[in-house]
Amino acid sequence: MHLPSHISTRLQYQHKNLVDIIDGLTEEQVRFQVVPGKWSIFQQIVHLQTYQHTFIGRVKEILKGHGPVFERYTAETDPQFHENCAKSFREVMQDMITTRKEMANEMLHFSEPDFLKKGLHPIFGDLTLQQWINFFLLHEGHHLFAILKLSGELKKKGMVNGE
Repeated sequence: MHLPSHISTRLQYQHKNLVDIIDGLTEEQVRFQVVPGKWSIFQQIVHLQTYQHTFIGRVKEILKGHGPVFERYTAETDPQFHENCAKSFREVMQDMITTRKEMANEMLHFSEPDFLKKGLHPIFGDLTLQQWINFFLLHEGHHLFAILKLSGELKKKGMVNGE
C-alpha cells in the first residue's frame, strides 16, 4: 500500500498553489495586516512553514509505533513561529519549499505498515499515519484559501500592482 494518488499528489504539489495566489504581491503587501487583529498573508505562510517542521516531528514519533498522544498545536505558543515571523519572506518561502520536497520524497517511500501506525490527535482521535497526512493537507488547504481571500482583499483595496 502506497499513499493514494489523491493524497500523494497533494503532498507533492498543493503548497505550490501559494506562488500563484500571491503572484504580484510585494513583501510589504504580504506583511500587511488586511484584517485588523487577524494574521497577515505572511503570518499565514509562516504558520504553514513552521507547522511543516512540527508535523515532521509528529510523523517521526508515529513511526516509532508507540501510539503517541499529541497536544493541540497553536502557533501563538510556538517559539519557532515567532522566530520565523522575524525572517524575510524569501527565507520563509525557501525553507517551506525545500522542507516540503524533502518531506514528500521521504513519505512517498514509507512502507505499508508505516502508513497504518497511529497517533492520537486531541480532537480527531486515533489517526493512522495516512490519515495524519491527509489532515495535514486539509489544514494547509484551509490556510491557502485564507491567503487567497486576503490577497483578494488587498486587490479590492487597490493595494496590488501600484493600483
